[in-house]
Amino acid sequence: MFEQPVTNPVLIFAIAMVVFLIAPLIMAKLRIPGIIGLILAGVIIGPNGLGMLDRDPTIVLLGTVGLLYIIFIAGLEIDLDGFKKYRTRSLFFGSMSFTIPFILGTIVVYLLGYSTAAAILLGSLLGSHTLLAYPIASRIGITKNKSVTTTVGGTIMTDTLALLILAIVAGSTQGELTANFWFILLVSLALYVAAVLILVPIVAKFFFRTLSSEGALEFIFVMTVLFVSAYFATIAGLEPIIGAFLAGLALNRFISEQGTLMNRIKFVGNALFIPFFLLSVGMLMDIRILLSDPSAWLMAAVVVTLVISGKFLAAWIAGKIYHYSSDEIKLMFGLSIPQAAATLAATLVGYDLGLFNQATVNAVIVMILVTCMIGPYMVEVYARKIALKEEQRPYEPSEAPQRVLVPVANPKTIESLLELAFIIRGNSPEPLYTLSVAQGRGEEAPEKIIQAEKTLSKAVSYAAGAEVPIQMLTRVDPNITSGMIRAMQESRITTAVIGWNGKLSTPQRMFGGILDQLLERTNQMILVSKLGHPLNTTKRLVVIIPSGFDHKRAAYESIRTAKQLASQIGAIITVYVIHDETKSYEKMFDKVKPDVQLQVIGVPTWNELHHSFMPHLRKDDLVAVLSARRGTLAWHPQLERLPRVLAVAKPESFIMIYPPDREPVDLRGSRGTDVPRTMLSNKSYEE
Repeated sequence: MFEQPVTNPVLIFAIAMVVFLIAPLIMAKLRIPGIIGLILAGVIIGPNGLGMLDRDPTIVLLGTVGLLYIIFIAGLEIDLDGFKKYRTRSLFFGSMSFTIPFILGTIVVYLLGYSTAAAILLGSLLGSHTLLAYPIASRIGITKNKSVTTTVGGTIMTDTLALLILAIVAGSTQGELTANFWFILLVSLALYVAAVLILVPIVAKFFFRTLSSEGALEFIFVMTVLFVSAYFATIAGLEPIIGAFLAGLALNRFISEQGTLMNRIKFVGNALFIPFFLLSVGMLMDIRILLSDPSAWLMAAVVVTLVISGKFLAAWIAGKIYHYSSDEIKLMFGLSIPQAAATLAATLVGYDLGLFNQATVNAVIVMILVTCMIGPYMVEVYARKIALKEEQRPYEPSEAPQRVLVPVANPKTIESLLELAFIIRGNSPEPLYTLSVAQGRGEEAPEKIIQAEKTLSKAVSYAAGAEVPIQMLTRVDPNITSGMIRAMQESRITTAVIGWNGKLSTPQRMFGGILDQLLERTNQMILVSKLGHPLNTTKRLVVIIPSGFDHKRAAYESIRTAKQLASQIGAIITVYVIHDETKSYEKMFDKVKPDVQLQVIGVPTWNELHHSFMPHLRKDDLVAVLSARRGTLAWHPQLERLPRVLAVAKPESFIMIYPPDREPVDLRGSRGTDVPRTMLSNKSYEE
């Protein structure tokens, strides 16, 4: 039906998008990091697999952009203050992480009959590493942990040394290893690093103060800095990944971790370019060589053994010297073992220079595939363990004023939503924000706005009776969720109270398209409520807490919200803690005001909750689930099932409380909060 490999650019892109969609879903079912699925997909559909796609210049281009993206984001997110604090550790670990695999690799490969230049080059590529699993640590929220900071800082050392040796070996092979060569290399390196770290901040400061006017322009500026820096790295005799990392360091102070721009950068990278890089890595594998040449398997076993033993030994030595825990040592190992960036560069150069044969290239690709599986798995497991073991933060109420938003669409639910919002708002001096999004454009917009304002007028009348000031917000947007998020950003909302009617648009989603995507695209506290009875008739607030919730940064804020709700409606609290220690939660509830009659019950499993506890809930109970966004700490698949269960359960009302997943937004500043990360369909936000 189609010629192979596919040459139609539209079809190539379509196949890639299908792979990017399906591969992570399959890996999720197998509980394997999604990035591994993309590498395996490259092996299967690549030129050495089924031959559907060729590793043509387009794939190489997009893959290279993805590689630079990974390194650039690592530079943006590195904790500079932490790096300064642990710079000695970073330099020591980076030296060990490079030197040990380098020495082991050089000796063993030389004994296998390789030339001196080939042995040194292969040893050097074993010493480098790519921060492929860093996004996992970032998602779990431990990027400021000393082990992560140490490993990320060590990347500067390992990749720089690996690429310098690559330049030296290439120069010696071509007969250019002269005094002039050394002088040019060292001088160009020093000038380049100084230029990026000095000039880029000056230009960035000028741009953000005087020229920046919109998000798209800011994003283009950042991309310009990234790729110009990467290109001039090649002019200086370095690999572009060094330029990408330095560009990230130079812009680190100008791009807020919780800001709009950072999320735009991550979205484009995670959705498009990084998957292309992983796909291109898999396409390098030639299974036929492995099947026909036993020496390739021997070489693959050698390099895999060397890189695993060398990287673990380096992490173990550094960890023991600096008194890191066993989990932190394993996390450092997981972060530093993936091979991709400098490894690929050195391998391809070595092959072009005739130092490596096809069997060696395939052995290195096997090593890349294996390490890219081990690394993300180790980081996923031990990052969560570290996050759960980190010392819990004491409860410190935010000094920033709380701003509560109530999106309204259904006039029948306005009053119940406003009642809940009044409780959540408490005594805040801030007005209560009500929002209506007019879904339309062009000539339809004025009529839609009139309809939206009519809906809001009822909310104003109801709030006036409670003497609560109202700030009406109306937005016109063809995409309802985008309009909601824009309003939240512009008004610097901290909490959104949203209604849900219990109906699902598709069986795969928790609430429906709009609410699901709103949770994915925001970091503020979100309360999704289905209120079937007046709140003031509630006698008991049943709080369901998943395992590990006490280690979330905003755990105290969620508990304060629950206790405030119970206090205002005069209800007692019964807490069900799923598969976790109850004493920790008892202490947390005791620390938070106001005082409410409380009972904490441990529930062994989710099945026990559904079969033994849920049937005993009463009709007038209000169930509050302290939930977690997908992929974050304390998330469990059962949390996505609960809304469906509660929608048909005996209690008429429930609230899903999603705490803020990052530090509270400083409302006195000028920046907004999060930014859209995905596009979505248009549906009513009270689906």
